[in-house]
Amino acid sequence: MATEQRSDFFPNLRNPENIRVINDRCLIRSQDDYCVVIVSGIILAQYAVSDHMAEAYAMVSLVEQGWADQSQVARAFGCTARTVRRHQRRFESGGLAALGHVSGYPEGRRRLKGARTQLIQRLKAEGHSNRQIARRVGVSEKAIRKMLRRLGWKESCVEPMPLALDLGQTADPNVSASPTPPPVQSSPTPVQTAHPTSSVVVSATAALPTTFDTDPMDRSGDRLLAYLGLLEDAAPLFGSQSNVPGAGVLLAVPPLLKSGVFECAQQIYGSLGPAFYGLRTSILTLLLMALWRIKRPEGLKEHSPRELGRVLGLDRAPEVKTLRRKLARLAVVGRAAQFGQALARSRIALRGEALGFLYVDGHVRVYHGQRRLPKAQVARMRLSMPATTDYWVNDAAGDPLFVVTAEANAGLVKMPPGVLEQVGR
Repeated sequence: MATEQRSDFFPNLRNPENIRVINDRCLIRSQDDYCVVIVSGIILAQYAVSDHMAEAYAMVSLVEQGWADQSQVARAFGCTARTVRRHQRRFESGGLAALGHVSGYPEGRRRLKGARTQLIQRLKAEGHSNRQIARRVGVSEKAIRKMLRRLGWKESCVEPMPLALDLGQTADPNVSASPTPPPVQSSPTPVQTAHPTSSVVVSATAALPTTFDTDPMDRSGDRLLAYLGLLEDAAPLFGSQSNVPGAGVLLAVPPLLKSGVFECAQQIYGSLGPAFYGLRTSILTLLLMALWRIKRPEGLKEHSPRELGRVLGLDRAPEVKTLRRKLARLAVVGRAAQFGQALARSRIALRGEALGFLYVDGHVRVYHGQRRLPKAQVARMRLSMPATTDYWVNDAAGDPLFVVTAEANAGLVKMPPGVLEQVGR
């Protein structure tokens, strides 16, 4: 009884049943199957209760003009905020006509229950894509995906058709392709494929990428193969050109090949899957970016993709989003430490005699994350800032061997045991 009395302090100030308050400025008043939306005493919209398009437009107008937010409008009109957002998207894309579209299956249209399912299954078994099936059935591609998921459809693994390795070979529709692969030569002699403007060397021992394109500035053939899932990395293709900006970095390609960075990356990460910009191209782009003084992938926006692509042997260098996506796929694997150890072992195998003496040098790296770290003295900025320390281990000639990232602000005196442990590995 006390609770009921406490909840009825102002019985005469309740809103009438035909008035719905949106907020302190807006309200909805209904009478005789008609509704009026009032904003600060001014009528914003009026519509019949059965007119769903006008009601949706009133909801969109309240939100778009800033009189109310989505949650307030949804509460007053008796719907959800998701419905309000859906009305906004429809109005932006198609105007009032899109708001008049009733969601759901069209009324009066006969449903093709069993026949429709059988048609979709038959088209999918014939190899049609979801988009082609949706266009033929008259629904969206999303509806086809949902129906196939409900039916438990699983994609069958179809082996790709073998491609002819001879560029001069023409396809004859009257001659069937032989299913047996050509014999592989046991000799490790490289096989060279000549092009009018360049040459690509394919070794029989290492599965190096090859190309069927002849124009270095038009790699549409390789891009099509990558789209079909038949190419994991585009081969470099160079032509006769002059005044190529940044071409001096190509002098560093032989030392990079000798360092074993590409072999170690292939050993640790394997492959990035079917792509035009594969693992080798992504690693090479990052290495050449350091020589170009491009510190981050976002710095590629300041350079012409075509000019950088001419140096890489491609028609275009990878865009920022593409390179970021490749880095994200490599980071998800979590094998950066293994990659560094593999590079260190490769350098030890090449220069084992220079490891009698090791030089350990600490470099302070400023930390800009959200963790709370102790401060360290940053010499180049002459400030004390949150930072971590990277310890570079070099051989007797001063060439880098590997890098150890220490715990937060660990002193140099505490690092030799950890460094020696890494050296022992």
